[in-house]
Amino acid sequence: MKIPKDRVRFNVGGRIFETTSTTLANAGRNSFFGALFSENWTLNQPNTDSFSNCEFFIDRNPDCFSVLLDLLRTGDLNIPPNVSERHIYREASFYGLLDHVRSAKWGQFDGNRLRHSSSVTGRAPGDGTAIRAGPDGGCCVAHGSVVHVYDWIMEEHPPLNLDYQRVNDVAWVDSENIIISACERLGRGDGGMGLFSKSTGELRYKFQVCHDNQVKSFTAGALSTSSDYKIFSSCKGRSNEYGVGVWDQVTGKQIDFLYESPGWSLGDADKLQWLNGSNCLLVATLFPRKDNCYISMLDFRDKRMVWSWSDFGAPITVDEKRVRDAIAMEDSNAICVVNEYEDLGFMDLRMNGGSVRWSSRSRMMKGKLSDEPCYPKLALHGGQLFSSMDDCISVFYGPDWVLTSRLRQGHGGSICDFSIGGDRLFALHSEENVFDVWETPPPPIS
Repeated sequence: MKIPKDRVRFNVGGRIFETTSTTLANAGRNSFFGALFSENWTLNQPNTDSFSNCEFFIDRNPDCFSVLLDLLRTGDLNIPPNVSERHIYREASFYGLLDHVRSAKWGQFDGNRLRHSSSVTGRAPGDGTAIRAGPDGGCCVAHGSVVHVYDWIMEEHPPLNLDYQRVNDVAWVDSENIIISACERLGRGDGGMGLFSKSTGELRYKFQVCHDNQVKSFTAGALSTSSDYKIFSSCKGRSNEYGVGVWDQVTGKQIDFLYESPGWSLGDADKLQWLNGSNCLLVATLFPRKDNCYISMLDFRDKRMVWSWSDFGAPITVDEKRVRDAIAMEDSNAICVVNEYEDLGFMDLRMNGGSVRWSSRSRMMKGKLSDEPCYPKLALHGGQLFSSMDDCISVFYGPDWVLTSRLRQGHGGSICDFSIGGDRLFALHSEENVFDVWETPPPPIS
């Protein structure tokens, strides 16, 4: 009987495996197995006298190899009881198959199909400050003066700190680098911002603010990054350097600074959001950091404010209360805001200084706030709008932003922050140092 030419034999740690070049090609060009093929995807066989003696020897774990080979065959990840997931991830990293493992464990993000995957308890007691999803499925949690970093298998890396000052915000530059903004420590000239390695915790460089050709100490607040390698941060110092600074992500050098105008607020901003389509930056300073709310759009090309809204001088009704968070929705030319009752409001970006059009979706919750409620947070991902309230996250969709689902785990108390990235949603709870991981189940194997 003729042996098919695309059969391939491996000796992995003394065990023999046979498969086909078609199966191996599923690993992709950038994998260990992709290197076995020529440019036109022809398998490079070893030079031997007969096919029966043709095999590749790999000095790795055969049990893990069996699981990963089955993954390439079927697209399904089946880990037997005698093999730990951590060993599978380690071997998948060696073979360049981590993306295949991730795709088999959870699917493309869909807020209406999310399922609770795990809850992770931190090592430090007390409340966390912020949580940020990483691009590769991991996350980081700001906790006092320390940032705890987790990879996508929820293994913690060495913690990060910037001069042991209180952390105000955290942002991912890429899958390997994290920015931390921290408070200034009076008399020390430290604080500000730093770029850290996710894996080692090494401080790669600190960002400086120059005012009147002098380097100044400052408190860095809300952070945002752009696709053209710029970093934005709200800043406030002791020598009138209040506003939003811009740095080059590659060199770490300051390239711009937009000072706040009298009667407005930029340096105390709670939230920054870069808009790729309009090349503008949303800056939102919200209650209770200030007695009034200030939301603006900044164009750094002209160094001016192109859109603004404030509730200064406006009567605050019992129904509306204060704006607690804001997010720009470029596709709709709108700003979405939320109040403490999770009522959503919308403002037209084409009208400067217009009023908020409130949509009272959650009035049944009025009078039912917990004793120590967390302020609602907003996020926009894949055309879906997310809003946290107490221990629940609501998902809205469609032109009228209809409530389509709610996420609730019921452990750890109110949600003080949440973040979406790497096809996962992370929710940080306030009453206990715990965060939840939500994933979309992978599609069924046909």
